[in-house]
Amino acid sequence: MTLVEIVVAIVIIAISITGTLLLVDTTTRRSADPMLERQAISIAESYLEEALQKSYLDPTDGALCPTREGSRALYDNICDFRDLDETGARDQNGTLISGLGGYRVEVDVDTSATLGTLSGSADLLRVDIVVTDPTGRPLRISGYRTSL
Repeated sequence: MTLVEIVVAIVIIAISITGTLLLVDTTTRRSADPMLERQAISIAESYLEEALQKSYLDPTDGALCPTREGSRALYDNICDFRDLDETGARDQNGTLISGLGGYRVEVDVDTSATLGTLSGSADLLRVDIVVTDPTGRPLRISGYRTSL
């Protein structure tokens, strides 16, 4: 082999290795993304399920969306979740769940939502959950609850 052939072979091998290493690097960096997304979905679903299982009206006075209870453990109607903003996923008592402190959970209850022929606070509430994962990517889910 001549010196030119050896240099060409080295250049080709270097280009091949560089491309392969870039692919491995990209794959490694994104390997945690599906796990973070799945955790964000699970957190959002659990908050939505918790909110939708509460009473439509306040059990104490029968009002729609009275003043929020003092602590999360006392939430007894859907509207108690309105404007909830927590750093870290928490259980129903407000206790931080180990390993999920990097997530941010925001909950909003829309009393003017519409769905088909139902509209307004007398018939329908929409609960919006936004979970932001530790990398800053938001995930949004919504659910409806009727008074009927």
